[in-house]
Amino acid sequence: MKVAVVGATGLVGTVMLKVLEERNFPVTELIPVASERSIGKQISYKGKEFSVVGLATAIEMKPDVALFSAGGSTSQEWAPKFAEAGITVIDNSSAWRMDPTKKLVVPEINAKSLTKEDKIIANPNCSTIQLVMALGPLHDKYKINRAVISTYQSITGTGVKAVQQLENEYAGEKGEMAYPYPIHRNAIPHCDVFQENGYTKEEMKLVNETQKILDDRTIAVTATAIRIPVVGGHSESVNIEFDNDFNENEIRQLLNETSGVTVQDNPDTNTYPMPIYAEGKNDVFVGRIRRDHSRENALNMWIVSDNLRKGAATNAVQIGEYLVENELIG
Repeated sequence: MKVAVVGATGLVGTVMLKVLEERNFPVTELIPVASERSIGKQISYKGKEFSVVGLATAIEMKPDVALFSAGGSTSQEWAPKFAEAGITVIDNSSAWRMDPTKKLVVPEINAKSLTKEDKIIANPNCSTIQLVMALGPLHDKYKINRAVISTYQSITGTGVKAVQQLENEYAGEKGEMAYPYPIHRNAIPHCDVFQENGYTKEEMKLVNETQKILDDRTIAVTATAIRIPVVGGHSESVNIEFDNDFNENEIRQLLNETSGVTVQDNPDTNTYPMPIYAEGKNDVFVGRIRRDHSRENALNMWIVSDNLRKGAATNAVQIGEYLVENELIG
């Protein structure tokens, strides 16, 4: 199988290559793709060197599948060109997520909706993926009517520039700023750009994408997204109200039985998810599971995941794996 990775030299693209290798995805030929300034650079994959090519060249090389992580404008322009050439695109940008003609997929939750005709498949936002991994099985059993989310998001979600800003500030050096304020020893309640309704794009992604993935527009979702000086992953404090009552131990069991979810929840031993331990792992970790006694049928949870892994690269590769296993490519 010929696999193109578009944005191969970026933060997520680099992790995509690692995940493809770790999961032994059936790559017979790798096509690393990047912007003009990176053409000709060498990318190492499974001990071999591959030359980075441009987007037009990549289409001519006719890959079976293209994993895109090169930004929304690139995806809007180029994903349709790849699709027209018969190439299946799995796109990590926000370009196609809310397009009613495109599937928005977290494999454990809704991969069964995919068909051979889906040539552009959207990978959800990182904070949405880890959220719905926990909400999906609970919604199926207890019917969620409202979710209140506060996110504490890694700077890696912003990109290399943000990582450099934190490192500079930590070292006491001046440099280029990814944020309007220092991030070292700070928390910035501002992820992405503000909308007319007072919410940021990141917060509205959590609202709209959750409803689309769970295929239920009646779920009321509200969110506050916060950037913190962490590298390992995103954390979320989530308050959920159900139509039906629940047992906390049943919740733990249900989540533990969900593929890709690990429950870490034992206050007696101070066991709970943290980004420092989630970094580099593909699972979504859930803990601090407890009844909210201020509301009927309400629950609090803490959800943590590596935003570059399950929040981006791993989810995209898993979509590819599902397509291969079910012969939906080609």
